[in-house]
Amino acid sequence: MSNALPSLRQLRYLITLSETLNFRRAAENLYVTQSTLSAGIKELENVLGAILVERDKRNVRFTPLGYEIVERARKILAQAEDLVQLARGSQEPLSGLLRLGVIPTVAPFLLPMVLPALRTAHPKLKLYLREDLTERLIERVESGELDFALIALPYDTGDLIVRQIFKDEFWFVTRQGDKLAREKEIAIRDIDTSRVLLLEEGHCLRNHTIEACGARRMAAHQGDLEATSLFTLLQMVHNGMGVALLPEMVIKAGALVGSELTARPFAHRVPSRTIALVMRGSSPLTPDYELLADLIAAHHLDTSRIRGASRAKR
Repeated sequence: MSNALPSLRQLRYLITLSETLNFRRAAENLYVTQSTLSAGIKELENVLGAILVERDKRNVRFTPLGYEIVERARKILAQAEDLVQLARGSQEPLSGLLRLGVIPTVAPFLLPMVLPALRTAHPKLKLYLREDLTERLIERVESGELDFALIALPYDTGDLIVRQIFKDEFWFVTRQGDKLAREKEIAIRDIDTSRVLLLEEGHCLRNHTIEACGARRMAAHQGDLEATSLFTLLQMVHNGMGVALLPEMVIKAGALVGSELTARPFAHRVPSRTIALVMRGSSPLTPDYELLADLIAAHHLDTSRIRGASRAKR
């Protein structure tokens, strides 16, 4: 038997192919040619002495062993990344390259306000940002492709370390002229759930909205109208297609300014999500992790004071 070992490059090729099940897309994601990717996978199979991927002209299928190798490869790559970060950990925190994932319902509303303060406080930091859905961000943190991810809870984070940063309450959003728009505060029970618009599957905000309105009530009114993004959701509300529950950070970021939409806070049993930062338990970047979480928390507190609280209890 050969003493050759798989290379990290070959393992990354295999993982990326498992995510796309398409050689062309996987090669594009890896910035290599299809022939290079195919050769790398074949070399890995030769080293291991086993078939991992079944190929034909139309489909790519992984063998059961192939999927098992992918899961182990993720852990190996994560540990390799941690070796690099361990060496970097001896340097000044929040300096050098940091890879941060952020969900789409947070990135455009929080980052424009946080990043200037982050650059000022830590000018040596080189921040790589990736916007993606929660499930994929968590996978990339676990595999070592990302250092941290900024997500919204509740969500199953597995074995990742979780730092809850702040609560983000939901507001009721509708067109001006809606009878509920005349109310100062809205009770969840007064909302017609058949009118509540949702983001498409994969967005955690979809599940948060369903939970806030009541899964049973929402199940009776599931429709075909779903939005691919918060901006699309706002356009659907603007066009009279329904109402929405939006996070407070979206409202405070000015998403409704200049529109015919209005937002009202909830009166009782106020629904909310919790913004959190996650990282691998094996990561040596704990000082960076805590500093970044502290900076985001401090910025949120300052912003809340400057812009005013949404309710007197704050």
